[in-house]
Amino acid sequence: MGEGRWRTAGGALLRVIVVWAVSTLTLLALAGILPDFQLRSDDGESITRTAVTAAWGAGAFGLLSALVWPLVVRAFLLVPALVLGLLVFFLNGSLLLLALRLIPDGGGAAAPETAVVVAAVMSAVASATSTALAVRDDNAYRRRLSRLATRRRRRRGGPADGGDAPPGTVFLQLDGVGHAVLVQAVKDGLMPTVARWLDTSHRLTRWRTDWSSQTGASQLGILHGSNHDVPGFRWYEKDTGRIMVSNRPASAAELQRRAFLRTGDAGLLSLDGASRGNLFTGGADQLALVLSVTARRGRANRSRAGYFAYFSDPANAVRTAVSFLAEVGREIGQSVRSRIRGDRPRTGRGGLYPFIRAFATVVERDVVVAAVMGDMLAGRTAVYADLVAYDEVAHHSGPHSRDAAKVLERIDRAVALIAKVADHAPRTYRIVLLSDHGQSPGETFEGVYGLTLKDLVRAGCGLPVSRRAGRTRSGAEARDAARHALFGALHRPTGEDAAGERPAAGPDPIVLASGNLGLISFPDLPGRAVREEIDRRHPALLHTLAGHPGIGFLLVRSERHGSVVLARDGAGTVELPVAGLDGSGPLAVFGPGAADAVRRTDSFPHAADIMVNSMYDPATGRVHAFEPQIGSHGGLGGEQSHPFLLSPLELSEPVPDGGEPAGAEQVHTVLQRWLDECRGGPFGPQVPLGHAEDPDPRVPPGPAGDRRSQESPGPAEAPRRQSPPGPQEDRRSRGARTKRFP
Repeated sequence: MGEGRWRTAGGALLRVIVVWAVSTLTLLALAGILPDFQLRSDDGESITRTAVTAAWGAGAFGLLSALVWPLVVRAFLLVPALVLGLLVFFLNGSLLLLALRLIPDGGGAAAPETAVVVAAVMSAVASATSTALAVRDDNAYRRRLSRLATRRRRRRGGPADGGDAPPGTVFLQLDGVGHAVLVQAVKDGLMPTVARWLDTSHRLTRWRTDWSSQTGASQLGILHGSNHDVPGFRWYEKDTGRIMVSNRPASAAELQRRAFLRTGDAGLLSLDGASRGNLFTGGADQLALVLSVTARRGRANRSRAGYFAYFSDPANAVRTAVSFLAEVGREIGQSVRSRIRGDRPRTGRGGLYPFIRAFATVVERDVVVAAVMGDMLAGRTAVYADLVAYDEVAHHSGPHSRDAAKVLERIDRAVALIAKVADHAPRTYRIVLLSDHGQSPGETFEGVYGLTLKDLVRAGCGLPVSRRAGRTRSGAEARDAARHALFGALHRPTGEDAAGERPAAGPDPIVLASGNLGLISFPDLPGRAVREEIDRRHPALLHTLAGHPGIGFLLVRSERHGSVVLARDGAGTVELPVAGLDGSGPLAVFGPGAADAVRRTDSFPHAADIMVNSMYDPATGRVHAFEPQIGSHGGLGGEQSHPFLLSPLELSEPVPDGGEPAGAEQVHTVLQRWLDECRGGPFGPQVPLGHAEDPDPRVPPGPAGDRRSQESPGPAEAPRRQSPPGPQEDRRSRGARTKRFP
């Protein structure tokens, strides 16, 4: 054993020397290339003296990066991610200038702007060299992972080897990836990891969303067991006079609170769980990039604290910053080529969108994947993470586009990296892939008909229609998540953030879009307006909407017939009572379960006065979004309603006899059953491996070529303020998942 330790220590020392030597050579090369960077005085020095100066500089820069950089990043913890990303280069350059000053006899000098370039290259070269050495010594990499995991378990009070701990579960949500898209990606060879799992270890199951096929409704149901009264991505609530928007922090926190009050369920992740990159906490103690807690005041309560450990490594920071800029350039290039080719349909991709996309596909991916890896090495019981890259790109490039296909390839590599880390975790992990909805392609409603849904509603009400229609805000889930992460520290809470948007006062109808689902409310009519009152005030409105070729059907309440569905029927309009819907008639084209989904939404207290679903063409799979998206979700019709579950064969079938789960609440039941199966059987009660602690951020470079690190926010970030007072119970001392309140 002593000989093995000496061999390991010798190997580690050799790797440090190699990295130091390569960094020294890099410094010498840059000094010869860059005019404003020198390693010797003007009167000239020998080659040997210059080499020694370079070695001093490389060593000092390496030590400063290891010791000072984490402290600098922690000091900038509340700085917005976008600002931090830009500061990465300048902070790194400052460390290089300091390193040059530490060289004896002051042998090095560089202009500030040159120092930024040199520092970035040095960090990238050091990271690449470390990765290459790890690839060449896979056994050393595995031993290091094993040591880190063992050390972490001992600190948490668990057995050094994990003992007979039950399996943990990692749920990876591939946001917006529909069942059909996944199957096609596997056939096309875009996702080899998923293909291998399907051949050997996992089963694929399709499930049906609710009418509101978007992340806010689906993830709330999956994580908290209830998505009751979530009629769309955004909707108007007459009792408060506010507009709820699923991807706004205040709205997300309120939705989470309502779900808890309805079910008394603390959440899927309430036992030693971690929530990464989600809209909601799921009851987890460990949080990073969780939208529902980003509105909290104070340093300790900010979800952006999840950035710290990742960016505390300068190599991570530089690599992600460079990848971010590369992704911005990639999006601009793809957009220009799409325009030159004359691709149709096409939507606007200018403004801040390239930066929003880069955040979703690079920054959030890197931080979330690093967090999941840290959670697994820490032996956490349940982890739920959302990878939003595909959803964001598919909204603007199309769900079947080449741009979206490239994103699927990168997602598969991230999944493979997480699976490799599972081999070194202190417990066995079952990795479940799932999605919250799919996406349906199609030209926008405005693109086809030359007017927005709001224009059509105003015309039907006899109100003036502006020739210059206002831009409909996109409902992409990543957009506001990125806004709060990128600009959060510069953002000051307002009335809108505290309680949702407040529309302009007046009797004009409020028209909101959620993909191809429209929600129309009359703020001056109390309660849910009935058809008869709407017809008295606006005789042409319902017929205008129901008879439009771009609209599939309407849902409206009637005094005489209860709630009814209105739709085109030849040259006229057909009216069907919701109570008698059986899936035939105008809803037949939307597939099995459409009638039940409409009936359920009709029961929501905050259902809009008029619910509008766009047309759906089953031959092409196309819908018409009411917002600027050529890949959309939010209503009924096509692939958006059919996400997937990819689960290990050791777990029971989601539904017996190969059936499909219907609705996010049933998926919550399925996932909870799978967690319960880990608690039962030969494993006994499922308990954490010791006391909860933040994952060690020092995840080493692996053979896959990614050095990841992550620190989770501490227990102070758990969403305890969202739980009403009641009898408390120590969840760590029992096998049950939830806290129950009378």
